[in-house]
Amino acid sequence: MLNMTDQWDKVFPKSDKVEHRKVTFHNRYGITLAADMYTPKNTEGKLPAIAVCGPFGAVKEQSSGLYAQTMAERGFITIAFDPSFTGESGGEPRYVASPDINTEDFCAAVDFLSVQENVDSEKIGIIGICGWGGMALNAAAIDTRIKATVASTMYDMCRVNACGYFDSMDSDARYEQRKALNAQRTADYKNGTYQRAGGVVDPLPDDAPFFVKDYYDYYKTDRGYHKRSLNSNDGWNTTSALSFMNMPILCYSDEIRSAVLIVHGEKAHSCYFSKDAFKKLKGSNKELYIIPNAVHTDLYDKTDIIPFDKMTDFFMNSFK
Repeated sequence: MLNMTDQWDKVFPKSDKVEHRKVTFHNRYGITLAADMYTPKNTEGKLPAIAVCGPFGAVKEQSSGLYAQTMAERGFITIAFDPSFTGESGGEPRYVASPDINTEDFCAAVDFLSVQENVDSEKIGIIGICGWGGMALNAAAIDTRIKATVASTMYDMCRVNACGYFDSMDSDARYEQRKALNAQRTADYKNGTYQRAGGVVDPLPDDAPFFVKDYYDYYKTDRGYHKRSLNSNDGWNTTSALSFMNMPILCYSDEIRSAVLIVHGEKAHSCYFSKDAFKKLKGSNKELYIIPNAVHTDLYDKTDIIPFDKMTDFFMNSFK
């Protein structure tokens, strides 16, 4: 049994336009996932549905819950879920990330939504935020039940782990990183515990790059801090990075036939991930939407910047 709170402990206010309840479902690895389900009030019949996850290192009480609740206000049944090994979801050891299992988490969310009596199983979409934007594209490439995908302020976690920010790492640097991570594996096994990589740096150094300040402003302040968030606290297990270094999740993204909308801020340090991911996509049902002057975390919670109207139209048109 999972230990889930009954209290509203989100970083955003509760809407009076939707019904909220906790739900659980399992992935095909047998891990039980915890989710918040949001259902629009005063509706009947089968509705379109959306599963939401991200950012990478966040929990459903942060950005993904805000997205899910907002899209529910617009007529969708939605779930925001904690990935395996994190938040209120199950899985041991804790704080592990996996390109395979975390992609499967999205597909498991589709399993769950597909069998709900009030969901139209032919109208299911997903939203991935930050690192889960890349996972969402990977899920769309494998799961034909996903009819539409939004990747918001996306990261390609495999690329950033293997190549560093802005592709700054060469093969020698990658080798040294692999050496360090594998040495940590030995230490973890010897100690019987897993070293944590650390979340967003705190206190914030004066000379921190802007994108670090951007993360700090969300994860370490009242704006977005949450006690279960990895980024707000001690971060992932250090060795989680190994799983991503030789596992390119966007390898088959050019085979996605369903609709895709990629949304990113013009001034985000991460915008190159979205631009490059979009270049690989094929078909007239793909769109890259750049928001002027927006930075990375603007798309976490700033409802006057996140293009919810556009997302709503995108899903509705894709589900026709």
